[in-house]
Amino acid sequence: MTKNKIHLQYGLILSAILVLLSVLYYVMNLNTAKWTQWVNILIMFAGVIFTCIQYAKANDGNVTFGNVFASGFKTTAIIALITVLFGVLFVLIFPEIKEKALEQVRLDMEKQGQSDEVIENAIAMTDKMFMVFMLAGGIFGTLFFGAIASLIGAAVAKKNPTVK
Repeated sequence: MTKNKIHLQYGLILSAILVLLSVLYYVMNLNTAKWTQWVNILIMFAGVIFTCIQYAKANDGNVTFGNVFASGFKTTAIIALITVLFGVLFVLIFPEIKEKALEQVRLDMEKQGQSDEVIENAIAMTDKMFMVFMLAGGIFGTLFFGAIASLIGAAVAKKNPTVK
């Protein structure tokens, strides 16, 4: 892999890890546990920062903050694309995932003391808009945390650009 395509290599590796973890969570019936989302975010976050550092190393530090950030954000975009597509396919193949998620929403709202009417309305809306929420949440959530990780990665990567 060329030094300018590091984002592709690491984006694919990180996506594969996140997809495998999602399958593992599903098999272990942990896919509605909130902590699993944070584990995935942490792995992505660390992976994007690592990618930024590796990009700067591969270019012998002859990079700018913007170059490093762009590499990290490209990695994030690859992760967002692959994991969101996987998520859609996974829900289509295993529709019970949606039912479990809706049940988790119900339980969370009951714990908050919401009325039955409010809960039913929320469940009905979530049911209708499930794929939209999943797509928007997956894309924007990944891009948000990936942008932060890219900023941190660009800040910590060693940079010594040569001026021409």
